[in-house]
Amino acid sequence: SPFVYKLFAPRTHSNLQQFRREFSGLYVIPLQKMSKENTDTAAAAARVDKELDLSNAGRGVWLVKVPKYIANKWEKAPGNIEVGKLKISKQVGQKAQVSLTLSDAVINIDPAEEIPRDHRLDVSVVTKQTLGVFAHSVPASGAGSADPTPESEKLFMEGRIVQKLECRPYADNCYMKMKLESIRKASQPARQLKSLEKIVQTFKPVSDHKHNIEEKERKKAEGKKSRDDKNAVLDMLFNAFEKHQYYNIKDLVKITRQPISYLKEILKEVCDYNMKNPHKNMWELKKEYRHYKEDDKKDEDGKEGGMSDSDSD
Repeated sequence: SPFVYKLFAPRTHSNLQQFRREFSGLYVIPLQKMSKENTDTAAAAARVDKELDLSNAGRGVWLVKVPKYIANKWEKAPGNIEVGKLKISKQVGQKAQVSLTLSDAVINIDPAEEIPRDHRLDVSVVTKQTLGVFAHSVPASGAGSADPTPESEKLFMEGRIVQKLECRPYADNCYMKMKLESIRKASQPARQLKSLEKIVQTFKPVSDHKHNIEEKERKKAEGKKSRDDKNAVLDMLFNAFEKHQYYNIKDLVKITRQPISYLKEILKEVCDYNMKNPHKNMWELKKEYRHYKEDDKKDEDGKEGGMSDSDSD
């Protein structure tokens, strides 16, 4: 008669997630003899020496690979429930047949996600390699607020892997339906087009912005500046310099209403451009054109006539 084994979720833990937090992981590594060079290198590295519990070193264990959908179901299963049954059938002269049947409790965890119930396990013997399963646990007192120190962890050898098994579903209607659904989901594009019922006004493009339109209207209202007679411009400049000794180019453009290039040509003939403080970037009449009174000149040196102290060029 076949042997039937029941598989249970961890009995002392509420679920597998808590089990994985306390037992950070199971490690499968080849057991090989280290050479003297590797031993010296390992001893030289900064490591914490800990004792390894080898009480289960002689126990044979199976390394089973299960599909992802089974692993997800088992991870969601609460503690101390039957998650499946393992059936081993032996016949004379034939290999043992191993099968896995999931329990109703696991199948009903998420009824919307229908998965196969019966699976076969293909067995392969581990040869030319010695594999062991190790685990490390953290004491309950150190699992609280602070991270446990390496010295407080305990290392165990759970056993030696004697067989490898791969869990495969039978190609029944349930499995085919599940695969078709997974293919359909994978074929759906990550980004999809969505039709809008209302016009979105937030980022509607405009031909020109409001401040640009206002600036164009202002310039249009002022009209294009035309060049006046040179003598007329000189009269306006001399009248302005009778009021203040220093001007910047922007203020002179406003006073004369002349193009800046034409105005600079005239200024270079009758004015000096100051390159140093306290009247940097400002224009004043040349000495031969000045007729300020001494007192007025002192007053002008103490102020800049209410004009700005920066030039546009």
